[in-house]
Amino acid sequence: MSEKSQSYKVISDNRQARYLYEILETFEAGVELVGTEVKSIRAGRVNLQDGYALIRDGEAWLINVHISPYNASGQYFNHEPRRTRKLLLHSQEIRKLIGKVEQEGLTLVPLKMYLKRGWVKVSIALGKGKKLHDKRESLKRRQDQRDMQRAMKTY
Repeated sequence: MSEKSQSYKVISDNRQARYLYEILETFEAGVELVGTEVKSIRAGRVNLQDGYALIRDGEAWLINVHISPYNASGQYFNHEPRRTRKLLLHSQEIRKLIGKVEQEGLTLVPLKMYLKRGWVKVSIALGKGKKLHDKRESLKRRQDQRDMQRAMKTY
């Protein structure tokens, strides 16, 4: 395969998810969209901040992700910004997610939305909620890394 076919353009990144959740495993999923949503996504008008995914009736759903209405078209053909969107995953991936979410109490969180060969993809992750002391620990680790980088830069 050529290097061009593996490249992708990140449109939206949910940096808050890595702070709030301990990421255990990631999956790539397609999203069922309407035309104005795709145009709005290409313009970069997406917010994954409050979004999450659910497994319902053997199907994966992306909930509470805000895709702004497309301005260049009339309001009649536009989409609902926070509508529930279907995630496109293989059935064995969905079965695996059902087991993890129901038995271990994990959460499905969207990490980033990107374009891959013209298709809109979402990277979703199985996350375990961090406690307050875990958040403090990760902040301290990040601060220590910064301090080490500054010290290395001066020498």
